[in-house]
Amino acid sequence: MSNSIGHRLEQYTIKCPSEVLLLSIEIDGQPDQVAIFKGFSSSLMNPTSFDPDVPVLPDSAIVQSVDRLESPYNPNAPRYVEKGLSWEAFQRLLNAVGV
Repeated sequence: MSNSIGHRLEQYTIKCPSEVLLLSIEIDGQPDQVAIFKGFSSSLMNPTSFDPDVPVLPDSAIVQSVDRLESPYNPNAPRYVEKGLSWEAFQRLLNAVGV
């Protein structure tokens, strides 16, 4: 099992399918927002590869905050479960669900 950030977050959304994760991240000094739902990641600011083996979140990504939202995600009317979690705080949730 991979312990990469992206893999762990995707596994979380498989175990918690009623949630969408919205991440504010930084990759190589560039900001990005990534949505993760039911095991799939997609950048909201940059192109996402069609190849599922190309990670949207490389290990070098710096997670600035994680928002937990109810699915389905509607950007015009998001329903937040929790907003602005630090990576350290979210890791406790990952550990709680076993990923």
